[in-house]
Amino acid sequence: MGRYIAARVGQAIFVILGISLASFLLIHLVPGDPARLLAGPRASEQAVQALRDQLGLSDSLPSQYVSFMSGLATGDLGTSIAQRRPVSEVVGPRVLPSVYLIAFSLAIAILLAVPLAVLAARRHDRVADEVVRGVSTITFVMPTFWLGLLLVLLFSIRFHVLPSSGYGDGFVGHLKALTLPALAVGAYIAPVLMRTLRSSLLESFGSDYISAARARGLSERRVVYRHALRNSTISTVTLLGVFVGGLLSATVVAENVFAIPGLGSLLVSSVNARDFQTVQAIAVLFGVAVVLVNLGTDLLYLVLDPRIRL
Repeated sequence: MGRYIAARVGQAIFVILGISLASFLLIHLVPGDPARLLAGPRASEQAVQALRDQLGLSDSLPSQYVSFMSGLATGDLGTSIAQRRPVSEVVGPRVLPSVYLIAFSLAIAILLAVPLAVLAARRHDRVADEVVRGVSTITFVMPTFWLGLLLVLLFSIRFHVLPSSGYGDGFVGHLKALTLPALAVGAYIAPVLMRTLRSSLLESFGSDYISAARARGLSERRVVYRHALRNSTISTVTLLGVFVGGLLSATVVAENVFAIPGLGSLLVSSVNARDFQTVQAIAVLFGVAVVLVNLGTDLLYLVLDPRIRL
């Protein structure tokens, strides 16, 4: 176990290094000069060059990357080019809104996917199964921003029950403000989880251990939720670990549609401002999140499937 975890952590470090390098190179390929944007269109070339020297933008790309990584190793994320203050102060307050949105979206996706998958599997090739699969297909092909706008039109403009944007104040205010974006993101994830879990349940229902459980007189509810569902979640957990990148991209879109002050909205504004340091820091945070989720998924297999321990 220790060697396995150490190997996975070593792989994670190399992945994070690759993500930091890729994000560094990509943001420098974006057209535009951040020094010119900050100095203004009427600034002289000498003033713009002085600003470049001050921000370290005149150094070569390898030197800038080494400087960023050396600061990252000591916990220094650098200074935001656009806001002229430490990146940690810019990024720090934006973390919790994104974490809350992701957790809320996952909770909604699981609450939607599990009952619908069980219903579709137990009513295989019947009306309920066809309806569930049809609705899941429709919601999956809907873009997150479009579904979010539909939810705003329905719950904010038509019925006035939920706010259309912002983050709110206090726990209740945060919960209300994040409900619509979490529904938009959760409805995007739930169909994939539902279809995967449904297929696994159908395979489990045809297994010998399910027939043996029914032969012993166990109730259908216990057969489904105690035996079939537990053995069917492994493939769903695998998909969820792989799908975390799509989840992060969906939250970036949702945060910009609903004006949530999270990492996603900060990422978009930083790219527009050519704020290299902030973009690199957010990319590394996203990379670390993906790596940690995949590592947690691998370790969760040991709990769900004891055979893996052998």
